[in-house]
Amino acid sequence: MARTVGVEEELLLVDARTAEPRAVADAVLDGGQWARELVVELQQEQLELNTSPCVTLDQLRGELRTWRRRAARVAASEGVDIAALGTSPLPFSPSLTPQGRYRRMVQNFGLTVQETLTCGCHVHVGVASDEEGVAVIDRIRPWLPPLLALSSNSPLWQGTDTGYASYRYQVFGRWPTAGPTAGFGSAAEYHRSVSRLLSTGILQDQGMVYFDVRLSAKFPTVEVRICDVCADYQESVMLAALVRGLVETAARDWADGRPAPGPGLDVLRLACWRASRSGLDGALLHPDTHRPAGAHDVVEALVSHVEGALKDSGDLYTVRAGLDRLTSQGTGAHRQRETYARGGPVAVVREAVARTRA
Repeated sequence: MARTVGVEEELLLVDARTAEPRAVADAVLDGGQWARELVVELQQEQLELNTSPCVTLDQLRGELRTWRRRAARVAASEGVDIAALGTSPLPFSPSLTPQGRYRRMVQNFGLTVQETLTCGCHVHVGVASDEEGVAVIDRIRPWLPPLLALSSNSPLWQGTDTGYASYRYQVFGRWPTAGPTAGFGSAAEYHRSVSRLLSTGILQDQGMVYFDVRLSAKFPTVEVRICDVCADYQESVMLAALVRGLVETAARDWADGRPAPGPGLDVLRLACWRASRSGLDGALLHPDTHRPAGAHDVVEALVSHVEGALKDSGDLYTVRAGLDRLTSQGTGAHRQRETYARGGPVAVVREAVARTRA
């Protein structure tokens, strides 16, 4: 049986008339939470959607479609739309969700919290144990930058084009634990590393361990956190399939005794920066050679790397169809820039709203 896969999506709440971010999450979700699947986030201008653990991509596709539609309906009661955008194309001044944990974050991290209004997509894939999970983390690290490039959906910030395909990744990188990690080697070392971070007193809790990929503190899963939220839920499903393929491939390699690849953390940080900067519209660092290569060649290398796992789970067609759509339509960042050139930031938001609810 295929491993379970689940998705968390962070969505912007935007005024149905002006397209500006609106701080109404508590009102939309009736005091902070509407069922298990829709919850508040750091800022009142956003909410989070959570699927259940799914075995098939059809189930995941259905849940994403259903919960996006329900989120749109409850948002409409407050005169707002939902938009799957990594950052707001329009100027904004976020409003903190009034919870004790978030208030403490403002006290401890100041402007980083006050300026952070970003929306990501987190993919959870089931693992049998922490030992298997850490073996997976160590082996998928070089393949995460291509996922960021594929999902890039945040070129605009405070009304201007940043020059980045995923500016969300740059903004989120201000947090002290955000970004790629070195290899851990074992579950024991992973947990020792997290304990060392917590013992500094700088982090409030384990939830602030913002690695690009980590063991979930709540579920028996590996959680890949590097991606922007995707305007089109079909792209989210494709990313989930690729992540599940990466996890399964890495677990098999570990079980067969194959060593983890060894890119240094310095090179891996550069690979993530490159993916954030150009998305699929420029060169990426190849995960095998760590040299510049065409983005589409790197994506093909990723698919080739996980092809066996994708075939076994029945996910290969979904991935190929999703990549064909990206080739013909461009990434979210590419589409945003085209719309921005034609109609400005309001048009970008309106198009994102339509795609999010489609």
